[in-house]
Amino acid sequence: MKTIMPCLWFDKEAEEAANFYCSIFKDAKLGGITRYGNEGREVHGGKPGSVLTVEFSLDGRKFLALNGGAHFKFNEAISFQVLCESQEEVDYYWEKLSAGGDPKAQQCGWLKDRFGVSWQIVPVVLPTLLAHKDRVKADRVMKALLQMKKLDIAALQRAQAG
Repeated sequence: MKTIMPCLWFDKEAEEAANFYCSIFKDAKLGGITRYGNEGREVHGGKPGSVLTVEFSLDGRKFLALNGGAHFKFNEAISFQVLCESQEEVDYYWEKLSAGGDPKAQQCGWLKDRFGVSWQIVPVVLPTLLAHKDRVKADRVMKALLQMKKLDIAALQRAQAG
């Protein structure tokens, strides 16, 4: 079966990042690790024996973390959504993923973790609140959302109610 597996490019932190993410998500597993060898060293610059890739899965979704060097950096054009059933889940994932991250990169449920990866911590009820058939109610939700960093489900529901 074919699958799509995101590859996250790190400078040298692939194993640390994979361990960090696996420590946060309840259904997480570390997978195989490949290491740099002598071949191609003039191209990749990796020290023989150092980590090249780390496979891991979060909630059944496979990822690959690659130590590719400092050539590329993460940006907000790509992010991972964590859909949360409750405020308790929103609080948990926000606290864990934002630890050591960039507090200036937090708005509307978005955050950057300590590796520069962007995450959206989103209550599953948000799309329903934003798509309310009464445009005035939906607009109040959007106005409230735009003023938040970490999303507050009760405040969003109060905004919709007026």
